[in-house]
Amino acid sequence: MSKATGRLWAPDFPFAPSKVPVFYGWIIVFAASVGTVFSIPGQTMGFSVFTEILIEELGLSRVQLSTAYCIGTVLSGFTLPSLGRLFDRLGARRMIVYAAIVTGLVLVYLSQCRNILDVISEAAPFLGRGVIAFGVICLGFYMIRASAQGVLTMTSRNVMGKWFDYHRGLALAISGTVTSFAFSISPRFLDALIDRFGWSGAWMVLALLTLTVMVLLGWLLYRDNPEECGLVMDGSAAGRKEHDHNPDMMISRDYTRREALRTPSFWIFNLSFAFLSLFYTAFTFHLLSIAGEAGIEKKTILSLFVPMAVISVFSNLFCGWINSRTRLKYLLFILNLAAFLSVIGLVYLGARWGMILYVAGNGISGGFFASLIGIVWPRFFGRTWLGAISGVGMSSMVITSGIGPLLFSASMAWFQGYTPVLWLSAVIPAALMIASWRADNPQRFLEPS
Repeated sequence: MSKATGRLWAPDFPFAPSKVPVFYGWIIVFAASVGTVFSIPGQTMGFSVFTEILIEELGLSRVQLSTAYCIGTVLSGFTLPSLGRLFDRLGARRMIVYAAIVTGLVLVYLSQCRNILDVISEAAPFLGRGVIAFGVICLGFYMIRASAQGVLTMTSRNVMGKWFDYHRGLALAISGTVTSFAFSISPRFLDALIDRFGWSGAWMVLALLTLTVMVLLGWLLYRDNPEECGLVMDGSAAGRKEHDHNPDMMISRDYTRREALRTPSFWIFNLSFAFLSLFYTAFTFHLLSIAGEAGIEKKTILSLFVPMAVISVFSNLFCGWINSRTRLKYLLFILNLAAFLSVIGLVYLGARWGMILYVAGNGISGGFFASLIGIVWPRFFGRTWLGAISGVGMSSMVITSGIGPLLFSASMAWFQGYTPVLWLSAVIPAALMIASWRADNPQRFLEPS
């Protein structure tokens, strides 16, 4: 690496974080929140408004599109553990810039997927237009899920975990407030963008924004950890004594990925997060179809994201405040209870009380999810191998998020409705509620260093 290239990534270039008048971790919270918002094109709600359009434009059935989504997402999930290890080697700053560049280029690809289909179909008609369409969108799903939903989200979440310890919950709650509102309005925003520029133009606009705003902001503001900048986590050690009575807050040593995967707590938390990823992705991907089955109009179902976001924000703030004062396994129990109620609400979405359960359950579970997923891995396993450990967690969520839409499509194809798969989905959070009581922090059983 040349000196010029090395200087480009130096922690004190183009400015030193230690010279900023406020603790730089709060700048990281702002930058990481923006990074998470830019992952929306790779999130399910970013695709939900394109689902019906892609079915029509590519000539695929709902099951075929869901299968392509599943294959592309699952394949991207298998690459994330390796990308997590890459995060540990490269650091957050390089990782976010590289991920933003790749995401922007993938969005350009998606904007041209119909043209790509036409060109390949004309050049190789013997393959069959349906097969080509399936392959084109499957590749698009793989790339956008790995780069945007995977790496952009993982990097943004991990960098906040590295800059905070005792205020980690507060930092994540503040970030979650911003991202919850952004995610809640994104379907309506993207729908308006499609009305203004067309579906292809909407993806091109998102590509240009990602390649300019996010790449520049990531390089300018992201830093991997406070130590490389001559700072300490939280800005100082002040206020830590008030939390010393909580053994869940004490770190005795850092776990390697292999050690973390041997603990029951990792898998109970991981499976809880993975189920939420599966369920949220599935119902969001088929949101308009599920609403139609319940006799609910498009504008009505999309408007539910707003109160859902309000509840999510307050539950996120509550979780951020109370997490340092209690055991995380108790908060995980609440998360799974809310997820269970959300599934029941979706079963009875056509009734007013079902809609209330759906909104409240999603809001609470979503708020707790946004907070806990950024807190639990560094608190339970330390920061040294955070990328490798969180990479496995993100991989699980991405893989299950790919399976979810296919399961719901299969339910519609086989049973002419979503009710069977919804009742099956209710069993999982019910079981995880019981398992939550075994999700102790493994640090509690180690001798303090």
